Amino acid sequence: MRGGSHYRPRSSADQPFPLHTTHMRVWQSPEGINWVIDVDLPGSSNAMVIFRHPGQANGRLDKYNWYISTGPEARSVTSRLPKKKIIESLTDDDLARLYRRAMNISRPDPLLPKAASNG
Repeated sequence: MRGGSHYRPRSSADQPFPLHTTHMRVWQSPEGINWVIDVDLPGSSNAMVIFRHPGQANGRLDKYNWYISTGPEARSVTSRLPKKKIIESLTDDDLARLYRRAMNISRPDPLLPKAASNG
């Protein structure tokens, strides 16, 4: 028994800062698909914008493109663009432009033919 009768599991309110925070938004493509927009791998001048396809079974349909910043922080190699600031600054027009040139995250077909893999 941990801590006797005084043991109480820590709640998120007890944490000095959230252990995991995500900043995402939803954007509708011209095809009518509601993509979840996420930002990953922020650097001093760029970050990966991820278009997550709705539905867990559709992970192979996710896309990405690179957001390039021209702000003053882009000149400092030690700074990092905050994910929240990037998400909040992206307009629907920005997302449409990024989406038009977005690339698939995974290949649409397996690398090996089914017969060559042991499955």
